[in-house]
Amino acid sequence: MRHNSAFESGCTNVARGDHAPPPLFAISENARSMNILQLRRSAAAALATTRCRAVDSVAGSIGSRGLSNVPAAGKQDPKSTWGEVIEKMSDTFFLSDVFRATWLAWEVHVERKVTINYPFEKGMISPRFRGEHALRRYPSGEERCIACKLCEAICPAQAITIEAEPRADGARRTTRYDIDMTKCIYCGFCQEACPVDAIVEGPNFEFATETHEELLYDKAKLLANGDKWEFEIAKNLSVEQLYR
Repeated sequence: MRHNSAFESGCTNVARGDHAPPPLFAISENARSMNILQLRRSAAAALATTRCRAVDSVAGSIGSRGLSNVPAAGKQDPKSTWGEVIEKMSDTFFLSDVFRATWLAWEVHVERKVTINYPFEKGMISPRFRGEHALRRYPSGEERCIACKLCEAICPAQAITIEAEPRADGARRTTRYDIDMTKCIYCGFCQEACPVDAIVEGPNFEFATETHEELLYDKAKLLANGDKWEFEIAKNLSVEQLYR
């Protein structure tokens, strides 16, 4: 407040002509003959005059157009109509917005739900759904895999590792069949490449784990998945067989 009052008093003195600074051209012509102190005083006075004029111009422009868009007292806004006034009064006194919101909530409540109560309810799954991997067996219990390693070769993520050795009857069977589920991209190439439908992607999609090691499937885990989901897998393959 002190600085503002001092600045206003200085502006008043300059406006009255007290201590009026010499013109700028006079300062430039007599700069050599004046000492440094007088030169500083003259420059400060000239700067004060410029600031006072700027403040006066800004104050005049603000006063001409006003500080806000609110109409002055006694003047009526031409945009306001009786309909708007009645609508505002109804919203204020009759709480129409509250009733409209409540009615909308009841309409949504009685409508048919489009969601399901997962995990207690589950939606339909396409026969072509690609979920958790599984190794299948023949009805006799014999493993289907013949260790051709086509699935290992075609896997774009290199998530399959197979080791095989010949049996006593000369047939090849796998001794190791591992799938790194953290690498798998669920493209289904392994299932398409298998000539005997040994490796498939079953309908199970709920196999989240807490550790990384649990997603490293070995042959025993894959065979257990095949035994568990054999009925659904066989049904899906029979439906999909027409399009393969």
